[in-house]
Amino acid sequence: MKVPKAGALVAVIGLALTASGCGEGDSGPKGNLSIGIKFDQPGVGLRDQSGTFSGFDVDVSTYIAKELGYKPEQIEFKKVDSSDRELLLQYNEVKFVAASYSINEKRKEKVDFAGPYFLAHQDLLVRADETAITKAEDLNNKKLCSVTGSTSAQNVKANLAPKASLLELDGYSECVIALQDGLVDALTTDNSILAGYAAQKGNAGKFKLVGLSLSNENYGIGVKKGDKELQGKINAALKKMVQDGSWEAAVKKNFGPANYRNEPAPQVTTG
Repeated sequence: MKVPKAGALVAVIGLALTASGCGEGDSGPKGNLSIGIKFDQPGVGLRDQSGTFSGFDVDVSTYIAKELGYKPEQIEFKKVDSSDRELLLQYNEVKFVAASYSINEKRKEKVDFAGPYFLAHQDLLVRADETAITKAEDLNNKKLCSVTGSTSAQNVKANLAPKASLLELDGYSECVIALQDGLVDALTTDNSILAGYAAQKGNAGKFKLVGLSLSNENYGIGVKKGDKELQGKINAALKKMVQDGSWEAAVKKNFGPANYRNEPAPQVTTG
């Protein structure tokens, strides 16, 4: 058997390694990036009848995906409900969750958060002709709607209006319909979400925000518990999004039509 000279062998190995490295670097990450978002929150995360996605969380997710090296066609948005966000991360159904996901200590026991990237406040949405509800305590002996797994309704019941009757539904869209039909007296969640519904086509003039700040809701990007590398990369992407003006542009694009006054971008503190 003829043995190749040492120099030729080294050259062949070096060429193979170079080709392998260039191929992976140029193509970026393989496969799709699954991201959990809400499908029924106008201005935040919405999938319309044509399958098009829009909202602030969609824009933030798309920016993060780009910073992670993914192309737009590699992004796969998956629907999440408030009650199953932790499960989807734990079972690797999604890589991260951007779904009006408020950071709190209970949730941090199950997942890690990047961010925060947005500060919202809990408020109430009522019918436009409603005059009896001007503060949270007015909900006593009235019917309140929120979604299963949300912290907003529990906050009202535990701290503000213990005699309120609570109806929990699968999505905020169902609560808006219940409010419109007079089945409930108010809907509670973050003011960013409520503003999106109030500004949605077909709802103009039907609803109004009471204008309360019942809590501070710091939205975070949920990642699987222990994935510090991804958490760090997302934090870096969020900081860059604020610095280059993309964050402010996304806020104006998604919340501007509702005349919503947002808080400044919060300082990234997790990780």
